[in-house]
Amino acid sequence: MDPALIPFVVTLHDASTWFLVGLIWVIQAVHYPLFAKVGVDSFVPYQLSHVRRITPVVLPPMLIELVTAVLLAFQPEPGLTAVRWTGLALVGSIWLSTFLVQVPLHARLERGFDETAHRRLVGSNVWRTAAWTFRGLLVCFTWTF
Repeated sequence: MDPALIPFVVTLHDASTWFLVGLIWVIQAVHYPLFAKVGVDSFVPYQLSHVRRITPVVLPPMLIELVTAVLLAFQPEPGLTAVRWTGLALVGSIWLSTFLVQVPLHARLERGFDETAHRRLVGSNVWRTAAWTFRGLLVCFTWTF
């Protein structure tokens, strides 16, 4: 990567990470717990609407975060190599959790409210919330003042 692009890539990376940190906390603390309050009769349309609406909000910044994390992990900068590889590993674990755990649970909930699936969704999302929060802290660690 052209060294002149690094500040832009870092800014894009940091912004996407912190956007996702805020979003995951809202989802974990507010949105997912409220699924249980929707009601059985209204739940399927609500869940389908949730997936349709949340995907364009979360997928672009996730893709930006992934691409920029990969680009930055391969940039040799003294003192930041381990931090950036740790950040990339966290991004990988978030993507794995999203597509191997959360997406299948959402698909299960699209067939109707299932208390077990809901509980697993909220509980398993704790990992993504923690991972993104830690990524946000790593981003702060890489800032220079």
